[in-house]
Amino acid sequence: MKIKSLLVLNFFSLFVSLSVFSQSFSVSGKLVDLEKQPISYANILLLSSQDSTAIKGTTSLDDGSFNIENVSAESYTLKISFVGFKDVLIPIQITDSDYVMAEVTLEESAESLNEVSIIANKPTLKKEVDRLVFSVANTALSDGNMKEVLKNTPSVLILDNSLMVRNATPTVYINDRKVHLSDAELLQLLEGTPANSIKSIEVITNPPAKYDAESGVVLNIIMTRNLATGYRGTAFANFTQGTYSRYNAGISNFYKTDKINVFASYSYTDDKIARVSDERVNYRDNTGVYERWYSDIDRTTWSQTHTLNTNFDYFINDKNTISFSANLLYLPEFEYITKGHTDVLDSGFNQLYNFNNENNSNDDKYNFGFDLDYDLKFDNGSSLSLNTHFTTYDYHRDQQVQSVYNDVNNNFDFRNLFSTTSDQNTLINTVQADYSLPINDTSSFAVGTKASFVNTDSQLNQYNLQGSSFVSDVTNSNAFDYSESVLAAYASFDKNWEKWSLSLGLRVEQTDTEGKSVVTNNTISQDYFNWFPTANISYQASEKISVYSNYNRSIGRPDFQSLNPFKFFLNDNTIVTGNPNLQPTVTDHFVIGASLNSSFFVEAYYKNMDANAMELPLQDNVNNLLIYTPTNLTKTTEFGFDLVGVFDITDRWNVYAVTSFYNTEDEITLNNELLKMDTWSNYSMMSNFLTFLKDNSLTANFSLIYVSKYQQGFQTIDSRLISDLSIKKSILNNRGSVTLTFADLFNTQNYTVTSRYLNQDNSRFLNQDNRYIKLGFSYKFGNTGLSTNQRTKELQERDRLEKGE
Repeated sequence: MKIKSLLVLNFFSLFVSLSVFSQSFSVSGKLVDLEKQPISYANILLLSSQDSTAIKGTTSLDDGSFNIENVSAESYTLKISFVGFKDVLIPIQITDSDYVMAEVTLEESAESLNEVSIIANKPTLKKEVDRLVFSVANTALSDGNMKEVLKNTPSVLILDNSLMVRNATPTVYINDRKVHLSDAELLQLLEGTPANSIKSIEVITNPPAKYDAESGVVLNIIMTRNLATGYRGTAFANFTQGTYSRYNAGISNFYKTDKINVFASYSYTDDKIARVSDERVNYRDNTGVYERWYSDIDRTTWSQTHTLNTNFDYFINDKNTISFSANLLYLPEFEYITKGHTDVLDSGFNQLYNFNNENNSNDDKYNFGFDLDYDLKFDNGSSLSLNTHFTTYDYHRDQQVQSVYNDVNNNFDFRNLFSTTSDQNTLINTVQADYSLPINDTSSFAVGTKASFVNTDSQLNQYNLQGSSFVSDVTNSNAFDYSESVLAAYASFDKNWEKWSLSLGLRVEQTDTEGKSVVTNNTISQDYFNWFPTANISYQASEKISVYSNYNRSIGRPDFQSLNPFKFFLNDNTIVTGNPNLQPTVTDHFVIGASLNSSFFVEAYYKNMDANAMELPLQDNVNNLLIYTPTNLTKTTEFGFDLVGVFDITDRWNVYAVTSFYNTEDEITLNNELLKMDTWSNYSMMSNFLTFLKDNSLTANFSLIYVSKYQQGFQTIDSRLISDLSIKKSILNNRGSVTLTFADLFNTQNYTVTSRYLNQDNSRFLNQDNRYIKLGFSYKFGNTGLSTNQRTKELQERDRLEKGE
């Protein structure tokens, strides 16, 4: 812990010593029209008199007044503009006092129209050497929420509340800061967050060295910037009808002056979701199948979620900024009831007995993350960013499992009843520093360091019903303590020539982990050092064609839940348990591709994953148990070909299409027998953007996603077709919007998962309640021209909190 203390001390010492202050003034005035009526929400920009670059800006208030603060003594040009009026350019000189202007009168433009049309831009797609950039600012997509934007981003797939890119789970960043939430929490946050501040989505398949080595694929959400000051807000509400009804609502607020930015959003979600599955297990011995278990399972979940995000920026001066942010998620209730009926048959399909089981569980948890940042810009163009992060996560579950057994004549035989209580508490602390230096106009250099420290304590207590009272079950009770520290450093170099560009990076990470089972006093430690190089090279063959190639090496550490050895009984015969012996997965990723007009591209890739971790259902054919446990495969290899394009059918109909053909091969040794399995698969997507009416205020998006049969570990997942239609109408002078969404139009998202290899023979058919109708409304108030400082901080350490749930 001495290293941790020294890092924190050095961080805050540097933090304080780098603050710089300077003298500044203000520019103020008032805008009116020819009839002396005040003009509100006009844009006022302070331009450099040398090169006309924008220095600062604001918008006029309701009374027409404006004020620009923190202006240095210098010569400027003040530019005033507003729809329907002529632009005004006024040269000003700031000397040694505040500049107060006389009343400024704006004249109506002779070209102004009685009716102003809303111009809706179309999404654009650009392929860079290490990423795909999907620009959505001022498009129809920007009027939805962040989740809808991601659903329509090429190569991004949302399946069963999980984000997928090329059959891998991406790490989500917002303005290069990672989002510290699990997959389900992240999607809940994105669904409740308006997208009107999104500039673009970057799908980074080869992340630079500054990203954590665990970030094998990155989704970076770039937010727009705006110099204007003032207040804006958005209120929204959605009602969804699936098997059951559910709803969410929230509000976001942003206030900006020349010195501070303040953003705060709150959302509440009330969900009730049904899930139905049909499960089949054939238990085998040396002679073949001796018992067949057929189960029908209904699972209903209720949840209430509160999410609060806030960001505060203080601009000390033009070169120094201090920021604080918090992401708070509170789940006071997550209740699920699982009811099932199982028929047990012999090899000849004759019934032996049956049982009914019921699992009642009630969870509550919170996930609170806090960040403190300091950014410093130097005169030579270099910059230094410092960050410290703290997360506290607490989870509690009460569970009761009951099974009632009936004989072959369906008469009561006996009953099993037990209860469990489980708790998990996790603390995450990180500090990091990043320094970037532009060497010249064509090259740059960056270095950085990061230290992270994780501690998680878990305990599980089980009580079995004996007679009329519950008795502690020592065999199935345990406590598990886990600690992890990662020390990292990186360096990167970028160089551009007339036709060539090169990017090289190297990240090193030292990892130390220790997991201790308190009851058995068994301790498992890991200590490993890894190198993670990255490389990108591209060549602009012509004005329209570019070719590129890249390589990166990444690591996937087990999430904390997967390391926990506790046994959670779904029923008497189905168990979910962790594996404290899990090893990290190391991936080497190679890509070669070509781009045409930055709108069409073709790409080939190859991935090799050592010790790839998968949750597999493993049958204990002696004790008739089905155990879901994460397991390291020997290796996984994947190669494939991607084609992506964006094109216009008409001026009002924009289409982009994606198709990917890939082969996955898994290898593992089970029961001293080498097992290999490979499958060719296809992922295809076509999304249509349509605009209607003269003012473009009615838009529609119709998307089709086809996922063919694919393998995950040694499980085969059947094909499915995802179909969504969303219609949006802008109302109330474009401040409000009404959306209507139809999900799973053709009812083709249900699928079967099959495991059939060696002595494993089981399958389950899943109906995930993906078919629904959703009605939404949002309203923007205040100065709608503002873009916020909203961002959600993320560390890979937090992202691993609950992926195993």
